[in-house]
Formats: sequence, structure tokens, C-alpha cells
Amino acid sequence: MNKPVMIVIVGPSGVGKTSVAQELLKLHKDIRYSISVTTRKLRKNELNGRDYYFLDVSTFKRWIKEDRFYEWAVVYGDYYGTPREPVDELLDKGYSVILDLDIQGALTMKSKREDVVTIFLSPPSIEELKKRLIERGDGMDTINRRIKEVEREMNEIGRFDWTVRNESLKDAVREVSAIIVKQGKLVG
Repeated sequence: MNKPVMIVIVGPSGVGKTSVAQELLKLHKDIRYSISVTTRKLRKNELNGRDYYFLDVSTFKRWIKEDRFYEWAVVYGDYYGTPREPVDELLDKGYSVILDLDIQGALTMKSKREDVVTIFLSPPSIEELKKRLIERGDGMDTINRRIKEVEREMNEIGRFDWTVRNESLKDAVREVSAIIVKQGKLVG
């Protein structure tokens, strides 16, 4: 196994970051998924400890004071963060770690660590992105707020190592996997 790294998949909300990450885990036995922490409410089909660690705001703020996050931010009114301890444990065991983050979190990770590979996942169109947000059960106020952010987020593409357009999950996973293997970070 090569030296473990952090693989950060970034892009607009609803673009498929989590889906791509989950498929990559099936292909590569030497990577593990970093479960983020959030204060937002559970969505249908989500489980605490599998999709996110769900905390109340006061506990999240205590963790900030205790420096328990690599990065954290308030996104759309909810707190999100990457906890240090589980990520460090995986890296110490020789696993690469895949994270799906928003732009702010990805840039913070990239600025803090040299072993970060960033991949920007872009939507095929705004209409398709809106459809995906509706299908996952987001409310229309949330969807409209997130769609307004897409243009700003798309302007950040140049700040990342790679860009992959998520037309289809299968093709996006194949392309991201090829990038990771090409960089010699994982066994193909």
C-alpha cells in the first residue's frame, strides 16, 4: 500500500459527492470514509454514525473550543465539521481517507495538510442538480438557496486539483478512481 492521503471530493450540494465516495469505497479496499459531524436534522434514510454524526449546537461548539475538528463551518445555517481523531486513526493504520466537503471545508483542508488531493465534482446542469435536490427530499426554500450558491461555487473550480463532471454516477466514479490511481495514491 502506498502512503495514505486524504481525498477530498467537493462540489455543490446535491452534486453526488456522497454517492461517488460510497462507490469508491467498494472499489478500493485501502480507503475509508470520513464521517462528518453536523447539527442539521437527519434526512429520511440517514443514520447517526453512518451518514453523519449528529450533534446539538452546544456540543458542536464545545468541540470547536476543544480543537476536535480539522475544519468546520456554518453552511446554510447548520454546523458541519471533520473530526480529527477518527481521521488520524485511519491514516495511522495506513488507510487513505475520503471526505466529501463543501468548498470552504475543502480549501481549509488543502491549506492545512500536504497530503490532500482535491477533486471538484460539477453537476451536468442546474436543472439536473435541482432535480437531485428534490429527489433527496430537500424543501423548496433550501433548494432555492442552494441553487443560488451554485454559480459562486462553480467559479471556485480552478482552486482544486481535478474536476469531474457528474453526468452519470458510473462515469464519475470511473473518472475519480482513475485520477486517484494515476496519482499513485492507491492500488488500482
